[in-house]
Amino acid sequence: MSHKGKNSASSGKGKKPAKSGAESKGEDVLQAVILADSFQDRFKPFTVDKPRCLLPLGNTPLIEYTLEFLAMNGVNEVYLYCGANTDAVEEHINRSRWSTASKSSPFSLIQFIRVADARSAGDVLRDLDTRSLIDGDFILVHGDLVSNMMLDGVLAAHRKRREESAFNIMTCVLRSGGQDAHRTKTNGITPVFVVDNKTQRCLHYDEMSPLGGDHYAMLDPAIPAELSSDFDVRADLIDAQVDICTPEVLALWSESFDYELPRRNFLHGVLKDWELNGKMIYAHIVEDGYAARASNLQMYDAISRDVLGRWTFPFIPENNLSPKSSYHSHPNSVVIEQSACHSSSARLRNSIIGANTSIGAGTTISNCIIGNDCAIGAGVTLTDSFVWNDVSVDEKATITRAILADNAKVGKSAVISSGALLSFGVHVGDDITIAEKTALSTLSPLGKPVTSDASLVGAKGVGAAFHDPEIDELEDTDPARLHQSLIYSMAGFNVSTSSVSTLASEVYSSDGSEPAFGEEPDENAGKESFHADAVHGLLDALRADSGDFDSAKLEFMGLRLANNASDDMMRRAVATAFARRAAELAAGGEHGGPLEPSKAAEAALTARGGALKFVDEVGVGGGESEQVAFILAMQTALREVATTTAGTVLAALMQQLYALDVLEEDGILEWWEDERAVDGDGMAALKDKCRVLVEWLENAEEEDEDSDDDDDDDE
Repeated sequence: MSHKGKNSASSGKGKKPAKSGAESKGEDVLQAVILADSFQDRFKPFTVDKPRCLLPLGNTPLIEYTLEFLAMNGVNEVYLYCGANTDAVEEHINRSRWSTASKSSPFSLIQFIRVADARSAGDVLRDLDTRSLIDGDFILVHGDLVSNMMLDGVLAAHRKRREESAFNIMTCVLRSGGQDAHRTKTNGITPVFVVDNKTQRCLHYDEMSPLGGDHYAMLDPAIPAELSSDFDVRADLIDAQVDICTPEVLALWSESFDYELPRRNFLHGVLKDWELNGKMIYAHIVEDGYAARASNLQMYDAISRDVLGRWTFPFIPENNLSPKSSYHSHPNSVVIEQSACHSSSARLRNSIIGANTSIGAGTTISNCIIGNDCAIGAGVTLTDSFVWNDVSVDEKATITRAILADNAKVGKSAVISSGALLSFGVHVGDDITIAEKTALSTLSPLGKPVTSDASLVGAKGVGAAFHDPEIDELEDTDPARLHQSLIYSMAGFNVSTSSVSTLASEVYSSDGSEPAFGEEPDENAGKESFHADAVHGLLDALRADSGDFDSAKLEFMGLRLANNASDDMMRRAVATAFARRAAELAAGGEHGGPLEPSKAAEAALTARGGALKFVDEVGVGGGESEQVAFILAMQTALREVATTTAGTVLAALMQQLYALDVLEEDGILEWWEDERAVDGDGMAALKDKCRVLVEWLENAEEEDEDSDDDDDDDE
């Protein structure tokens, strides 16, 4: 196929002389592909007139961070797709140090890929496959990536796997985010990776959303049966979509003509069809470094605050990424470009102030990033906001957690409320209040000038409310609905109890609605929902006529992730299910009638392959205190069963778990002394049925001590 014409890459633009005699680039030439058009509208109204990758973050265009990341990891050749904004991005690159015409450029090639009528990332990658430009390993990233991760170890591991088998085609580089809340974890979508603990092979990928009906990932039972039974289900990972690929990845995109999204379609689909395609994808989880995508306004806000917090080092303003800037650090975590000026009475804290910006007397600025050539008047209050370039804010104005784009103006005593977006050239008049989450623009979604709304921006104002009709066309369950504003909120969405539990930061009442004003959130609703679903699933597996326990384990761990279940919640569910199953076998039984309590306990614990290991690792999973908690949970469950053999079944379960090395002698004796074992109706009676077992253990302990004393005497 010819590389010339409308759909071809720019012919030779910015290309340095090729190395003589090199038909194949080889491993010493590392290539990268940047998708600088995300085919999403989550930055509107700002991206109506300007590509996302050129929007400023920390007073530096986003694409600069992506190119810095590739340069620090030794990339030689860059292929860049920018969509309809290619000319603007190409102009920026050609005027920067990245241009291959510049002696300081670390790249031997930057080539712009033009694809007519591309509607998705899949279209771009399929077109790239037809060009045969990629002939070795390449790094696939997006043009809104901010990362300081070093990929040396990842590349080495990827190349080693590729040498072992041509079927090892891709490595996803993921950042461990921990179990706690992390602002660079994407709101609205929880990526779920199932990863083999030994090989780090990625076995399954799925996404969960609070707007979706499914609240846990479904894994093909053939995977644990044929690929691995030792794996982790990870929903704690930060996925900045940094992938190391072989050319075979592009070929797979071409074969899958309907795939559009790199994760939801490609990764999920390739892993799902592993038996057909035989391809293997791996996850490399790093504990150090920073990685995030400014994929929507909320992520832009999060990364900007990480820049303020210096988490993105060395990509921070005082390191002067742009050769023309000269930022310096000052007290109170303030970084100011040397050409900026501020009144001595201005109070600045934890902020970045750009070149040629002036700040008036008595103004307070905290947790903000102010761009170049801005004029901030006297008595202004700026909090948690991002002000881009050439912005004018008149005296006594108040701006809270908002974004003001280039050439915006805010009049005297105006109030810009939380979540407001003022796009390029918007003017807000004196004494005007802009309501929360209001987006203003001088252009329509199609880029045409709009008539100013004087009732909104004032008689002398410029701009009108911006609304993208494409949002109305989104399905009710599309998580993109949650990404349209600067501030993440579930207000106004119909969210089920099961799905909302994936959001650790939100609490809802049992009917799925937000708690009313003054009403305490019902935290027990989610716990009881998890408990009921988990116990039901485990009992179904234990009652099955055949099969092992792997599928039940997968479902249980999926429920745990979806409900953010604690170890105590899991322990209680496991103890309840196995105790109930043993009681069932002892009362009604199978195989012709009731079973003896000892046989019932043995059957409940060992009849299904993998069940005992599950009890040991997930149900008990710890030392004496965890063992006590597990026994108490079994005791409580059997009290609710209320059969005549319940106490004997409890003793039999403890006897079996002790014999099978799941419970220890000290754990059982500690439970015996615990006051909770007799707290509540019926608990004391159940405990008393275990007296013989406890006395036997105590006597055995005394005999061991006597034996030890005799041994000492013999010495």
